[in-house]
Amino acid sequence: MEHKERCEKLAEYIIAHRATVRAAGQRFGVSKSTVHKDVTEKLREIDPALASEVRRILQINKEERHLRGGEATKEKYKRQKQKKPIRKKRD
Repeated sequence: MEHKERCEKLAEYIIAHRATVRAAGQRFGVSKSTVHKDVTEKLREIDPALASEVRRILQINKEERHLRGGEATKEKYKRQKQKKPIRKKRD
């Protein structure tokens, strides 16, 4: 895939799915760093309007990440609690 094409496809994916940098990287088989550099720096030169739209989505994701992190932690402990064997009290 050509570099310009990858930048555009990453941007379109992020916009269409409101995806995080991590999710886009996994989908396209590239690192988070590559996704971030492509959509924040290189895309600005290729398609400034598209870059602006992606920046807006990335800003929303950044503002919401503490909420997603809290949910992930909540789910983690919920799963751990379900797996824990019940201990009987000793008298």
